[in-house]
Amino acid sequence: MTKPDEVRSQIMRAVRSKDTRPELSIRHILHNLGYRYRLHSKDLPGSPDLVFSRRRKVVFVHGCFWHGHDCKRGAREPKTNAEYWKTKITNNKARDTRSLDALQQAGWEALIVWECELKAMNHAALIPYLVNFLGPAKYK
Repeated sequence: MTKPDEVRSQIMRAVRSKDTRPELSIRHILHNLGYRYRLHSKDLPGSPDLVFSRRRKVVFVHGCFWHGHDCKRGAREPKTNAEYWKTKITNNKARDTRSLDALQQAGWEALIVWECELKAMNHAALIPYLVNFLGPAKYK
């Protein structure tokens, strides 16, 4: 029989940082609208999830817990190893702020789409939100 810590560790290792459901949802919507983009550009600060080079715009799709959002899911505190998680999330938020500042200094605009926003909005409401940030699609 496995210990609860081993099970939890196995679950946490399975959490993805790329190609998550929220990210795939955004990618699908944007591609269907005619937008073309690059994924996870390592040469930009923060390795944005979607990069629109010609527009000099990037989109981050953030999980509420991992990036310390102020929604219900993001504000909950873990019951085990709380100090570790508090430090980790604080460091993630600081890294996000540094990345956004560096992108802005380099002339890039960034949009953060939160996991909770995707759950709250239907696709019809999400489309104007994204198009407003990106501008009209040139292809389609």
